[in-house]
Amino acid sequence: MTLLLLIRHGTNDWVHGRLAGWTPGVHLNEEGRLQAAALSDRLGDLPIAAIYSSPLERCVETAAAVAQPRGVNLRLVEQIGEVRYGEWQGAELKELYKHELWPGVQYYPSGTRFPNGESLGEAQMRVVLALDGLRAQHPKQIIAVFSHADLIKLAISYYIGMHIDLFQRLTINPCSLTALAFERMGPRLLAFNDTGSLAHLRPRPEEPTPEQPADVSTADDVAATTATEKPE
Repeated sequence: MTLLLLIRHGTNDWVHGRLAGWTPGVHLNEEGRLQAAALSDRLGDLPIAAIYSSPLERCVETAAAVAQPRGVNLRLVEQIGEVRYGEWQGAELKELYKHELWPGVQYYPSGTRFPNGESLGEAQMRVVLALDGLRAQHPKQIIAVFSHADLIKLAISYYIGMHIDLFQRLTINPCSLTALAFERMGPRLLAFNDTGSLAHLRPRPEEPTPEQPADVSTADDVAATTATEKPE
């Protein structure tokens, strides 16, 4: 089998309220760097054959923390980069909550397109095609792919047979690890949103509503805001 490790990047200063998307220059903050170092330790001596990353800085920095101590080359893949949020990129989430497309993004993502951006369905097909291509290059090996919450959630939804309109029910926290084994009988979900701690199980603020937006704990992946996770 091939074992695919899907890892979200660590925390950055955009995590609390803005949609980073493909905005350049968004780096890990001190918390994110500590998360990345802890992730590297947590992976231990797992024989990772290859490491791939979204080209965005926050992903590259997280992946480098794992690749460098192991002497594994880090390869960048644009197709596993963030959702193309179009006009929403860089916006404050408290403003996006009021947008007429917000309900569609949350409850009907299969039929909703970001203004001058891509749809979540297109993003799902993009990341799945990329992951299928990467794992085909590494039969019977372990590969690590560093990406973003929405992309990871979309990939998981596809591989476990969950309709895309339900993918908001998944939560992917910063520097979390999700593992999928691709066996003869199909993919198997071995680990999900593993952060090595129980911090993500603590109570969160109530879900935002258009009438009264709430504070969020993450803010780069807009689709996470209806679940216990909020976008990075």
